[in-house]
Amino acid sequence: MGLFEVLDLAGSPTIDWEMTPEYTFGTFESWGGKERVRSRKERIYYFFIDAWDDTPRLCLMERGIKHARVVAEILAPREMVERCVREAGKVAIYERTHAINQELKQWLLDNVIEATDDAYIVALHDEEKPGLGATGLPGRDEPVPGITRVSLPSRPAQMVEEDVVALVKEYNFVDIERNPDGRFDNYLVDNGDGLTVTDLVTGLMWQRGGTDIMSYRSQKLAVEELNREGFAGHSDWRLPTMAEALSLMEREKNAWDQFLHPCFSSEQPFIFVDATRRPGGYWFVDYKHGRAFWSSGTIPGGFGRLCRAEK
Repeated sequence: MGLFEVLDLAGSPTIDWEMTPEYTFGTFESWGGKERVRSRKERIYYFFIDAWDDTPRLCLMERGIKHARVVAEILAPREMVERCVREAGKVAIYERTHAINQELKQWLLDNVIEATDDAYIVALHDEEKPGLGATGLPGRDEPVPGITRVSLPSRPAQMVEEDVVALVKEYNFVDIERNPDGRFDNYLVDNGDGLTVTDLVTGLMWQRGGTDIMSYRSQKLAVEELNREGFAGHSDWRLPTMAEALSLMEREKNAWDQFLHPCFSSEQPFIFVDATRRPGGYWFVDYKHGRAFWSSGTIPGGFGRLCRAEK
């Protein structure tokens, strides 16, 4: 019994030994991978090391255009996995996935790919993620407690790390690295349209869903398109500022592994904010890992969740 039989994966799947985490955005998100991927239905599989937790894990990824799913953890010798991580060297705080080395590849070939049992294979089954159904929030017309309105910075900004630290501390936002004990209390209400909620503390209406992963330039074009269409009856949607996006950060993870109220879609784990980094790059807020970070506006790009100020 081989790996794919153990995982009960249909078709004729194979391992792409050349694929690595750093190549996946260009192949599957940014350009659609036309040079490698024939259609949106095609799936490729590759191994990588997830080093976000204290103990790194060897995993099998299923990848397609706009599709990513970890299908299994592989119980390789711990010292071998840790050795591979050490060989990768120091990486940025938002790049804690690694390609496997030759030692792990050979171990996989010898022990897993054509395994006669499933001793090293732990299948991971995704729970169904929620659509935009009921929010569990109070409606707009329901009585609300006394609320102190908080006015957040609403203009685009150019920021360095020190600016982000100061902002997080000023408003006591949650940021797992900069202010893990922070707390910013929202009061979200359901607007009854199935598409938006409003935070009565900040006066911001938010998309419950958002835009797909794309470059900063494409995000701006997507915002313009939504405004032309009058999304949810409004035409003044915009990317949130750093402060506005951080105001949604929760202290605890929801059932979908994000530091975010569950009324929001889980399909936008990290979003662009309307802030550039000096001397280069763009800022993001990452609800999966609970912090702000910066990167290129093209690779890896980002998702969008738009907001607007209620009059």
